[in-house]
Amino acid sequence: MHENHLIKDTRADKVFKSVLYVFIALAVLLVLYPLIYIVSASVSDPAAVNSGQMWLLPKGFTLDGYKVILNYGDIWRGYGMTIFYTLAGTAVSLALTIPCAYAISRPDFSGKKWFTNFMLVTMFVGGGLIPSYLLIRALGWVDTVWAIIIPGAASIYNIIVTRSFFQSSIPWEMQEAAIVDGATDFQLFFKIVLPLSAPIIAVMALFYGVGQWNSYFSALVYLQNKNLYPLQMVLRQILVLQDMQQGAATGATVTQSAAQAAFSKEQLVAVIKYGVMIVSSLPVILIYPFLQRFFVKGVLIGSLKG
Repeated sequence: MHENHLIKDTRADKVFKSVLYVFIALAVLLVLYPLIYIVSASVSDPAAVNSGQMWLLPKGFTLDGYKVILNYGDIWRGYGMTIFYTLAGTAVSLALTIPCAYAISRPDFSGKKWFTNFMLVTMFVGGGLIPSYLLIRALGWVDTVWAIIIPGAASIYNIIVTRSFFQSSIPWEMQEAAIVDGATDFQLFFKIVLPLSAPIIAVMALFYGVGQWNSYFSALVYLQNKNLYPLQMVLRQILVLQDMQQGAATGATVTQSAAQAAFSKEQLVAVIKYGVMIVSSLPVILIYPFLQRFFVKGVLIGSLKG
């Protein structure tokens, strides 16, 4: 062991490490610069942002953009609906993904290859937007919360990843022993498999939750009632300045703040568009450091066994 500490890097090793550090530094800059720029632009003088004078740190500090955004009453309703869609959608997705993945992971499940291949086909072949809309309309789900929660409730990729976890992390021999002892399939699943599946359940909850939080396309297609809009749709409306001004004229709660009086139409857009990015991303950014290990674990689980 003492000799290993005396081993010195060769010149080639030093060159390789230097190049590696350079690439790492560049990668960090590529990730950090846009984030710092957006935060700085959201609290900077819009004239400085538009003219290019603000390129990294805030210039002409102002919170008028956030005042305009947060005084828009639909923001809070959008937050509430997004939280509801995220919690309800994640619960439904887990209720579908976990049992399905466990079923096709069992070696004694007859026809599991056929079911697996059938599900895989749907990853590459779909009916398209118009048939999907016609189906949702036929079911009576247009302009309801079900149009947001149900159609994308199960991800085939997540089912395959979860199946890989069951096959690689929960030995079938242990399950066979429980069956020999008289455990039924339901007892086996709820009393043995689920307690041992906390890591994959956390990973899937995280994947589905982040997907639901960021989703807006389903709401754009299927929802017309603004009271059902998720946060992303509300923020999209704010970015369209004409829609925001029309809402103010019809009784919406966009206040005639000092920012609106001080800035032109173009400047107002510059004030709010960066703030909108922060408002929509802040909850996920705050939560992510505590859940990062689950993202890493999800990637590792998906690479264990196909």
